[in-house]
Amino acid sequence: MTTTYRVDKFVDAKGQTCPMPVLMLAKAFKELASGQILAISATDPGSKADVSAWAEKTGNTLLEMVEEAGVFTFYLKKV
Repeated sequence: MTTTYRVDKFVDAKGQTCPMPVLMLAKAFKELASGQILAISATDPGSKADVSAWAEKTGNTLLEMVEEAGVFTFYLKKV
């Protein structure tokens, strides 16, 4: 079951390959205030590990990852 989040910013990284989804995520995250939520959708299977590692490295929170029809959507909260 997927939780519904109030997304403050959405990034479409579908069709992009490593390292672009994480670079797009990092750039968009700079525009958010603490507590805001960003959603990013990607089709690169490597993004599952990359986004998780980015969140852990930066101290931000990966709330959830949803996979549907080859699209990975990540919900991250800025600390």
